[in-house]
Amino acid sequence: MKNTLYIRIAITAFFVLIAAFIGYGLWRHYMYSPWTRDGRIRANVVRIAPDVSGLVTAVNVVDNQQVKKGDVLFVIDRPRYEDAMEQAKANLAAAQAAVAAAQANIDAAKAGTTQSKANFTMYEAQSKRRQGLKDVVSNEDLANSRATADAARATWDKARAGEEQAAAAQLQAQAAVKQAQAALATAELNLQRTEVRAPVDGYITNLLVRVGDYASAGAPRLALIDNRSFWVDGYFEETKLPHLHVGDPVDIRLMSGGVHLRGTVDGVARGIGGAVDPTGTDLLANINPTFNWVRLAQRVPVRIRIDTDHMPAGTVLVAGQTATLVVQPGGHGDALAEHQ
Repeated sequence: MKNTLYIRIAITAFFVLIAAFIGYGLWRHYMYSPWTRDGRIRANVVRIAPDVSGLVTAVNVVDNQQVKKGDVLFVIDRPRYEDAMEQAKANLAAAQAAVAAAQANIDAAKAGTTQSKANFTMYEAQSKRRQGLKDVVSNEDLANSRATADAARATWDKARAGEEQAAAAQLQAQAAVKQAQAALATAELNLQRTEVRAPVDGYITNLLVRVGDYASAGAPRLALIDNRSFWVDGYFEETKLPHLHVGDPVDIRLMSGGVHLRGTVDGVARGIGGAVDPTGTDLLANINPTFNWVRLAQRVPVRIRIDTDHMPAGTVLVAGQTATLVVQPGGHGDALAEHQ
């Protein structure tokens, strides 16, 4: 009887030890193995905002529609900006005409300067000849010839000043042409921007813009999900970070239908916000006076790049979906089944 009792005790102790080892192994696996059920599908969201203001005259998309880069999403009051462009064209034509008029004034001023110079040369020569004939020419004639030559010089100087003024006017007119050209380019750009186009391939989501709405420049009117930007954020406990490395393969199992995807660790966040602000209003440390003996491991975001080349056909990725992630340090294989 005693032998049988000892055998029973030994068998029971053996199974208790086995159970303890299994339990300890499962606990360590749960605590330290690099896996988490707290995964989120993320994507870049492009906030589509018009570059010009005006009434929305056309909406060319519907909610959840797939669009290509360059597709027109909606249109803003083109007639107003067409009028502005025509006005800019008219201003440019006027400025160019002013340049032509300035050139004509320069030509006229040059002609006047040439004539004035010729007159001065003639009267100056006459005055010099009379100065050489002092004995036969009266003093009055000498004075008159000198005065005429001086007047011709003054007229020539005035003509040259007028020529310089005409040249300055031409430079001003040319500057006005450049301003008008810049204004026209802006008007043409504004007209182009009345058609709000998709900057990337993606999906329209939460469409709220309607015909007749007033769209303000810079104010987002709809969201566009970039369909080439999907990734997964896995929120791993800090105790599991030592087993994570950039480049490690990752098994991704979506909660939606259990779709199995592949991925790679792309990076680990280097900072997260604290639950309590460590600095008070007086810039001194703000320390929580209480402390819980049971401490929960902090979760740190880990970015997972999705292998889009091997996604199952028909897979639909939605930003915000949840997923289970299992990192396979230094190897490949489907370890996901262990946690299902």
